[in-house]
Amino acid sequence: MTDAAPRTVLITGASSGIGRATAVELAGRGDRLVLLARGAAALEDAASEARAAGAADVVVAPADVTDEAALRKVVDEAVARWGSLDVVVHGAQVMAYGRVEDVPAEVYETVVDTALHGSANLARVVIPEFRRRGRGSLVVVSSLLASVATPWMGSYIAAKWGQMGLLRVLQIENRDVPGIAISAVSPGGVDTPIYYQAASYLGSTGRPPPPVYTPQRVARRIVATIEKPERQVHAGFANPLVVAGFRFLPGLYDALVTPLMGLAAIARDRVAPSTGNVLRSRPEENATRGRWRGL
Repeated sequence: MTDAAPRTVLITGASSGIGRATAVELAGRGDRLVLLARGAAALEDAASEARAAGAADVVVAPADVTDEAALRKVVDEAVARWGSLDVVVHGAQVMAYGRVEDVPAEVYETVVDTALHGSANLARVVIPEFRRRGRGSLVVVSSLLASVATPWMGSYIAAKWGQMGLLRVLQIENRDVPGIAISAVSPGGVDTPIYYQAASYLGSTGRPPPPVYTPQRVARRIVATIEKPERQVHAGFANPLVVAGFRFLPGLYDALVTPLMGLAAIARDRVAPSTGNVLRSRPEENATRGRWRGL
């Protein structure tokens, strides 16, 4: 635990992957944590890890970010318990693979709702609290796919492009309060369960494209961004190169992206069409790490 007073931190998507790794990282700094995700059992596991890592206090809050009333209740209870909400890390996300016409509308729309409308719901709840106090930090776990496009991930890319646009609006609208920081951390491939938890209509599951990073490494980048805010931080050394190719060499990018996706971002397995964890939590598959080795 550091000598500084503990912060009150809300983490969404805290039961798995980057959100869970971030909870443990912030726990090691002695912060008070509110861990939010859909599945209560996996959240309890994450809370146990956070307590063992040194969190000053941990509250488990089973909720869905698409439910604004539930989010408001969680925030109100955190403020009533500790007097403030200092930091929000928004890591909740689901994903689907398949051509746009093959992904059922309910699955497609839930992927978009989780990122885009979930972020708007969170903003409506936490930004007024930040403005009331004159300070606060919102860090959203974005993606390299908020800046480029690939085949077979249309719902996720629409979700992340929309989310990034919303974040830029929030950054502009809150410039009048210097104490409020709104940031995006955009990883590339990360070793988390999201790829095999995703809905799939491709006949295969996904996998993180190389270079693959550990969720702990991304979590450290998130914590660094809380300490020293930036508008957007790319967590992946190859990200700027991919973005540059997409923007400045679009013909070459479009010619290469489909075969490269098939080679590096789709698993060599065979699965039946599945909604994955998009429509409901699958807590038995939640974990910090996935099946791949990360840097």
